[in-house]
Amino acid sequence: MKTYIFALICCMTVPLVSQAQPSSTTVTVNLNNRLGPMEISRFSVGQGGFSSEPMFAEDTAQIRALRPQVLRLFVQDYYNLLPAPGKYHFSTLDISVDLILRTGATPLLCLTFKPKVLFPRIDQNLTEPTSWTAWDKLVYNLVLHYEKRNGGGWYWEVGNEFDRQDGGGAPYHMTPAQYTRFYAHTVAAIRRADPQARVGGPALADYDSKEVLIPALLAFCNKNKVPLDFVSWHGYKNDPQWFRKSIESIHEQLKNYPGLHPETVIDEWNIALGQADVDPRFQPAFVAETTFQMLQGGLDLSCYYQIRDYPFADDLAAKFYPERYVADEEVFWDRQPAYLGLFDYENQVRPAYFVFRMLERLTGDRVGLESSSQTVHGLATVDKSLGVSTIMLWNYSDKATDVDLDINNMPANGSAWRFLLDATGPDNDDTARLRPQPVQKLPKGNGRLSFPLKSWGVTLISLEEH
Repeated sequence: MKTYIFALICCMTVPLVSQAQPSSTTVTVNLNNRLGPMEISRFSVGQGGFSSEPMFAEDTAQIRALRPQVLRLFVQDYYNLLPAPGKYHFSTLDISVDLILRTGATPLLCLTFKPKVLFPRIDQNLTEPTSWTAWDKLVYNLVLHYEKRNGGGWYWEVGNEFDRQDGGGAPYHMTPAQYTRFYAHTVAAIRRADPQARVGGPALADYDSKEVLIPALLAFCNKNKVPLDFVSWHGYKNDPQWFRKSIESIHEQLKNYPGLHPETVIDEWNIALGQADVDPRFQPAFVAETTFQMLQGGLDLSCYYQIRDYPFADDLAAKFYPERYVADEEVFWDRQPAYLGLFDYENQVRPAYFVFRMLERLTGDRVGLESSSQTVHGLATVDKSLGVSTIMLWNYSDKATDVDLDINNMPANGSAWRFLLDATGPDNDDTARLRPQPVQKLPKGNGRLSFPLKSWGVTLISLEEH
């Protein structure tokens, strides 16, 4: 759960729409240039929040429609996993886990809790339990519970933002030596309960943090043969290139350890926090462009933060967090604008959700797409099982452009169904947000579609063979 209050606020004001004449962009799609399976569902969603409530219970069907591959959830103290020594309580967590399973996703459970039984005082510098044996048993029984109940092979993330000084996902602040010790104990217990479990961390707030938890974790796991199935970090920036840079940095570090083969995971990401006002057109284009940069950079998995913005329960948080931290979080979550969730506090769907709906339609094999513009990017697929080809384009710019879309090697005569994302209209239903445009015919072989694409515009074209 991302709860930056002070240092992370990297606000970028979205420019006003330019009044200049639109530029011209040529995009070429070659339906015969197969690049392998798209697997866009790797770029998925997650949920945080200070509540044991099933926070996205009303939205399960809508999230299932996105076909998420992995869905991240915080396992924090409000689930009360160890109410007394040797007594385990998993039934509250079961409800939220079942929501994940109903979406069709594999759970990625982030372990970031400090039961009072094992951590008797609220202190971010108290990083080790009073009994490692009791901690190991708790983790073992938690994982075993779900391995027996639902089957194994889930993702288990050790910690959340332990590089932060103000509490992070739980009141922990760790040095590299403390984290690697904590990691080793925790993953050993996880793997004893489920040998197929995928383990990793450290879910850094900043991939290049001065705390260097990722370099330390890589070196430790390589030297001591400790399992490491994924490396994770977070990002809240308005610059998609920042995400690309972070991926490339982690890949460079992994080159030093050819014996390690962890997946790379950004399991919290969104626009910069703390912005007073956000152009509703910007965030959908940002989601598309950042997902594109993740794909191009070779990222394995991501989880957009978050599914639903949810009210901050200060009475619950006060049981686990320092008083100052609780006050800061209440101000951040309840007294400042929030733009993170695909659904808002009132559970109204936001335009960003519909970008994920567009991405979900990129099924089948990825095919080649080239653009003459540095700001107009896209993705294209061919799905033989459906007999449909899909092209998604967006204009990550404050300047409008006229697009000439050349489609090469159409296998048969067909129709082009185009949908334009309307991020500013008053209605939230699918046909209002994904506004249908006039259907156009395309001949077998090569054809062209021409249309304007406004600033921050996003469009989807479905090519159906006759």
